[in-house]
Amino acid sequence: MSLRHLVLLKFHPDTSADQAEALATGLRELPSIIPEIVAYRVGPDLGLSDGTWDFGISADFADVDDWATYRDHPEHQQRIRDLVLPITAERMAVQIAT
Repeated sequence: MSLRHLVLLKFHPDTSADQAEALATGLRELPSIIPEIVAYRVGPDLGLSDGTWDFGISADFADVDDWATYRDHPEHQQRIRDLVLPITAERMAVQIAT
């Protein structure tokens, strides 16, 4: 079963544009490091409507094992520690079959 991992982040109010860009840049490096990633899209909300979250991540995997490899990969975990956690007030995630 292939799957899509979706994550939404709500930043702390004092998060700078530079911090958000550093997050996007750091995450965009992951597909070249973790071969189990089939497709990967990340970026800030476009601000087209009220009530949205600040940042989104969409990652596709061939199967649950490949997603687990990504989830636990040291490079992914480092980016969570260094780039996600310092600026994130809330996180929401879901994995769906594709």
